[in-house]
Parts: sequence; C-alpha cells; structure tokens
Amino acid sequence: MNTPTRRILIIGGGFSGMAAAIQLRRQGHEVELVEIDPGWRSYGAGISLGGPTLRALRTLGVLDTFLTLGAASDGVKICLPHGPQVAELPTPRLAGADVPGGAAILRPVLARILADATVAAGTTVRLGCSFTQITQDAEGVQVSFTDGRTDRYDLVIGADGLYSRTRAALFPDAPQPRYSGQAVWRAVLPRPPEITTCTMWMGPRVKPGVNPVSATEMYLFITEPRPTNTHVDPAEFVPRMRALLADFEAPVMRAIREQINEQSQIVFRPLEGLLLPRPWSQGRVVLIGDAVHATTPHLASGACIGIEDALVLADELGRGTDLTAALAAFEDRRWERCRMVVENSARLGEIEVAGGDKEEHARIMRESHAALAQPI
Repeated sequence: MNTPTRRILIIGGGFSGMAAAIQLRRQGHEVELVEIDPGWRSYGAGISLGGPTLRALRTLGVLDTFLTLGAASDGVKICLPHGPQVAELPTPRLAGADVPGGAAILRPVLARILADATVAAGTTVRLGCSFTQITQDAEGVQVSFTDGRTDRYDLVIGADGLYSRTRAALFPDAPQPRYSGQAVWRAVLPRPPEITTCTMWMGPRVKPGVNPVSATEMYLFITEPRPTNTHVDPAEFVPRMRALLADFEAPVMRAIREQINEQSQIVFRPLEGLLLPRPWSQGRVVLIGDAVHATTPHLASGACIGIEDALVLADELGRGTDLTAALAAFEDRRWERCRMVVENSARLGEIEVAGGDKEEHARIMRESHAALAQPI
C-alpha cells in the first residue's frame, strides 16, 4: 500500500521525539523538530537500559554506535550490604544473540547519538523554539511558533516530556505528575575492574547500585525514601550521598563512597509519575513518551517505552492513508504495555518505601520483564 508523504512536526527533542524523527524520515515524511533548549542538551548522569531498549535502538539503526560508546553486559548481581552476592537476575538477549541483555551509558552520550542520527536522517531541526498556538481543522494543523513563524502540518507529535505544554494545550484537565515518595541520586565515578555488570546492594532503607557506562566509568544510583518533595541544596549533595552509603560495609561500596566528590556529576531527582488516560490524541495532534506515560526508574524502562512509542507510531502511519485509524491503532498497541510499566514501577516504589513484601516485589519484577520481552 502506498503511504502518503506527510508534513510532520515534532515538539520536543528528547529521546522519544528524536526516535520519531529518525523513523519517520526513513519512511520519507517531511519532518521538522522544534526543541526549546537552544543547546539541545540532555541532563543527567547514567541511564540503565534493558534488552527491550537495545532491541529498539537496533531498529533505529544506532545500536552499533551505542555499544561503542556505552557498556553492555549480561545479568544483574544482587548483593547484601556487607558484600556477599545472593542472586543474579537474568537479562535475556532480546536485541540478538550477539548483544548482551543489559547496558548503560551516560545520558548526554545517548542524547548525542540520537541527535546525530536525527540530523543525518534529514530532519529539519529548529533549536531555541517552541509553539505558541496550535489550531487544527479536518485537513491539517496550523502552528504558531515563538520565533514568529506560522506553518501548517498534516500531523503534530507532542514529545515534550513530563511537564508537556502540548498536553496542557490539548487536555487542560489532564492529571498532573505525582510525586512517588522516593528520590534517586546519581553520580559518575571511575569503574573498578571488579564491576563488570549492573550490581545492586539491598539495604533496608536505600538501594544503591552501580552500572558500567563505558570502558573506564560507571554510574552510581541510590534510591532513597523521602516523604516530601523538598529542595536539596547542591552544596549538600556530596555529604548526603556519602551518608546514604554509610551502612554498606562491602569493600567495593566503601571505596565507592570515598570516591564521591564535587566532580562526580551528581544529579538528584525526586521521582514522579504520570499516566494520561486515553485518548492520547486529539484530531491530528498526538502525544508520545513522558508526555503521556512518565514512569519511575524501577523497571529501567522509561526511555524504552518512549522510544517504542516512536517506532509503533511510525509503523502505524506506514500502514495506510487513514490518519485517524493510524492514531487509534497506535494507542491500542501502546496502552497496556505503558500502563503496566508506569503502574508496576509505582508499586515497586511503594513496596520499597514501606519495607513491604519482598515476594510481591520479586513477582512484579519477573512478570514485568517477561511482558517487556514480548514484541511491540
């Protein structure tokens, strides 16, 4: 079936928006991406990715570059606070027999990989720009921009994140992001030779872990219960991170604790979630990624489901000429998978905060990862 070439605007230059641009350009669509940050920057330390994300990156054609600049390995080691390993979680090789089942990379490095691929695909990228007004009729969408331009498109994709202005314009009564009662700390540190894969230490209050992000670096992550979402002064980052690791007597953790300093690229983030009820589109404007399903990192799948959104949306747009049917089919394919990730991640956080049932926690992890291993 011949697919019409469409003029498509993507609002937001994060992982979901860039993935959509890459895949839609492959189909021959005329794609413009606007990103409000003039530097097109990505903030953060490391990001852990599972097999489903690596599978999606292979589909996008960027996996080889990712494996060169990041780090991939099999399995997740689970240890007690004083050091002994008590379990290893399997990570199936979903991206192919030649690709390990898990990986991590510095978040700005992954952003640069996708940005380079977005530009190479022929996307028109406008930085330091966003929209001021969106109006539509049966034939198209007219968008006014902050740089004074006005243009018309066949489809607009809102990929502008957790606090999406596109979502607010389409659905002014949409639910707001909800604080989870947890926060995560991240830092970038030199990688000792004994850290070869993702390794976690299961403490009663906090859950630290490390994951290699390159040949020489790893990132440290610590999940901490915090009853209220209050500001933390960056001047306190180093002593607070060190204090959170005070009860972990494993030799490698003691060494990691001593390495934390002002050059460790520390990032503190309160964990918030959002699941927008259907519909995710209105007329010729559709939302993807964190704009509709922002999740906490307990399943390491937030980036995954956002990138998958882009792949599925492009797939459905490529099936025929009926835009309304394509957007409905996109939602049908994405709703249950994304709902599962958001709600199960939130439940895992609740169990951790309450010191709850470890069997329930393990069951949710197993069932969620089995579901994510299925084709999209």
